[in-house]
Amino acid sequence: MHLDGSTADGGNGGDGRGGVDVSAAWGRVKRRLRAELGEDVFASWFARLELEEVSGGVARLTVPTRFLKSWIESHYIDRVLTTFRAEAENIGRIEVGVRGASAPARPAPSAGKPSPTSGPLTRLHATATQAALQGPGPMVETEIAVPRGDAGVDLNGAPLDARLTFASFVVGRSNALAHAAAERIARNDGEGALYNPLYVHAGVGLGKTHLLHAAGHAAREAGRRVIYLTADRFMYGFVNALKTQSALAFKEKLRAIDLLILDDVQFIQGKSIQTEFGHTLNALIDSGRQVVVASDRPPTELETLDERVRSRLAGGLVVEIGNLDEGLRTSILSARLAAVRQSHPNFEVSPQVSAYVARAITANGRDLEGAVNRLLAHATLTGAPVTVETAESAIRDLVKNREPKRVKIEDIQKLVASRYNVSRSDILSERRTAAVVKPRQIAMYLSKVLTLRSLPEIGRRFGGRDHTTVLHAVRKIEKQIGEDAVLGDEVELLKRMLQD
Repeated sequence: MHLDGSTADGGNGGDGRGGVDVSAAWGRVKRRLRAELGEDVFASWFARLELEEVSGGVARLTVPTRFLKSWIESHYIDRVLTTFRAEAENIGRIEVGVRGASAPARPAPSAGKPSPTSGPLTRLHATATQAALQGPGPMVETEIAVPRGDAGVDLNGAPLDARLTFASFVVGRSNALAHAAAERIARNDGEGALYNPLYVHAGVGLGKTHLLHAAGHAAREAGRRVIYLTADRFMYGFVNALKTQSALAFKEKLRAIDLLILDDVQFIQGKSIQTEFGHTLNALIDSGRQVVVASDRPPTELETLDERVRSRLAGGLVVEIGNLDEGLRTSILSARLAAVRQSHPNFEVSPQVSAYVARAITANGRDLEGAVNRLLAHATLTGAPVTVETAESAIRDLVKNREPKRVKIEDIQKLVASRYNVSRSDILSERRTAAVVKPRQIAMYLSKVLTLRSLPEIGRRFGGRDHTTVLHAVRKIEKQIGEDAVLGDEVELLKRMLQD
């Protein structure tokens, strides 16, 4: 896509740089986007956006998938251009491409003139799309081809990972309730739905996605119609249905299933998409169909999601998967080692090494799997036995990074107060002078960006203020950062000081 700016191209040697270090400018652009949009939105849409080149006033950016390209072009291209021009004023146009894609995307057919390529999606195309969105790993074959007239409607959603079943899920105290609820729902052969919706939330790598896939497998084995979707996949399907004028067919097919599983609901963006998600949620629940949803936080903390949707999600069974205790980490590690030994019979890890790894890696199950892979690499590449000393060396970076610094709201308040020559009690007070209001709002913004606290909790920590006051402060500082480069650099410096 090409987006023309309000200034003409060229005039600076044809490179659009105007003496600016474009690589450094792009780094500042990404930092400003992160600050303006928040960590969740930035990680979803911009973390993999890269600058390929600047030529003739045109900045060529690339992303790894067509979905990301389409979404950025549809929702954020104006913001990217505006932000880039603030750092390099002679950037006149933005182009977004897909890395590794050699052929340009075919233009959408005009209304009333069906394209000769319209009709059913080929299996090859569907498989490629799944691979781009889901990444590598064994997947269950699902039919994505669509009958003519329903082009763009995904009948079965994203594929399920064949490895993620109830049989391979390791149960402990922190996940027992979530496991029991998911298994009960998946194997329910009675009338109606149970705990509807089931809402599972947990941090990264604690097993929520595993549970969703396991529930999908078990429900399909019981003969139930199941659709598993990530938030990205749901948005992609809806946007694509709108483009191909098949939105009604998309909605009907989505609501005609027995079990809808939606992962990473915190990433659902856009008013129209959230509205459609809410309608789908209501239609399924009201008709007795089961819905299972997963997120990285409870529904009450999904501030970007429509309030009615949050309320409906919170009305079911909300279950948290807690951190892995040492006993559960040991069990997960043992299960992973046993699985590896099936293909590498000579791979041996002593109980002492297993105990060390289970004690040292506390963050999540993915780090435990990474540790096993590193131990396996050491054993197969060197031929030497795995000792505690070699294990320490192999997993050093996982141990080093397992406990990132936790920023406290009190530390934010103290640093901001010191930086702006006011007291912490001033920030917590009811004073409304400009000298106090600005640092107070900056401190609220940093508390939202750098901590996992909800808006109501942040409000309580700032003298018992309402969550709407916090939200107003966050939005105001986000806007000012986008308009004032000096303030943006100032806030970025405060972030680094708090995180170092």
